[in-house]
Amino acid sequence: MENVLNLFKGDNLWPAIAVAVAAFVLGMIFELVLVKCCGCKCRSGSGGGKKKPQDRDQPRQGRGERIEKRHPAPADGSIEIYVGNLSYDLTEDQLRAEFEKFGKVNSARIITDKFRNRSKGFGFIHMPNRAEADAACAALNDREILGRKIKCNEAKNVG
Repeated sequence: MENVLNLFKGDNLWPAIAVAVAAFVLGMIFELVLVKCCGCKCRSGSGGGKKKPQDRDQPRQGRGERIEKRHPAPADGSIEIYVGNLSYDLTEDQLRAEFEKFGKVNSARIITDKFRNRSKGFGFIHMPNRAEADAACAALNDREILGRKIKCNEAKNVG
C-alpha cells in the first residue's frame, strides 16, 4: 500500500495515473460482468439502473398488488369463462366436451407453459349464450374431472 501512495509523491505522476485508470477499468468490468449478472433484479446494484421517464408516470406495483388493465368483452358477444384447477392431463377436446353438454362452445383453450409446453392448470372457454354459460359454470364448478375439482367463473378480462 505504501508503494502505491509513494507513486503520488514526487514529480512523475504517470505511474499514479496508470494505477488510477486501471482501478477504474477494473471497477467498470466488475460492475458490468459480476454485478449486472443477467439484467434481472437479483442483486442490489443491478436491474437497469435509473427509472426511465415513462416509468415514473406509471403507478407502482407493490407486493401482492395487481395493476388491473381491463380488456373489452369479446367482440362477438360471447361469454368468456375462466376454468381453473385443471388436471395437467386434461386436453382441450375433453374440456370442450364437458362444456358442450350445456350448449354451444365457440372455443376451448388450455394455457400452456411456453418453455415446457405443459398445461399451467387453467384455461378459457368461449360460449355465445350467457344462459348456457351460467348453467355450465353452476354445474361444473367444484366438479371433479380427472381427479381435480375444477373452478369455473366468468373471466375478468384482466391483462
